[in-house]
Amino acid sequence: MSETLEIVTFRLKPGTEAGFVSNNGIMTDWLARQPGFQSRQLGRCEDGSWVDVVRWQSLEQAQAAADRIMAEIGASEAVQAIDPASVDMRHAAVALSKI
Repeated sequence: MSETLEIVTFRLKPGTEAGFVSNNGIMTDWLARQPGFQSRQLGRCEDGSWVDVVRWQSLEQAQAAADRIMAEIGASEAVQAIDPASVDMRHAAVALSKI
């Protein structure tokens, strides 16, 4: 098992940006309870898109969490604010880590 970065880029639905960051606590709390979760960073790009980078102990744990997230917190305001057609999720093995 190698540590994995999950990189998700997305856009928000119109009119949802104002409360998006404050509503994201549910997502961070949910992730923190998942096996293998290590850290999360959420950022807004200059073009208005967002990037969410989550570090996992393994790709398998990242994929298992992705399989459960919609069933468990998909109805939350934070998840509902995301335009599903804009979501791009990729995974990368951690090659270098500076802590």
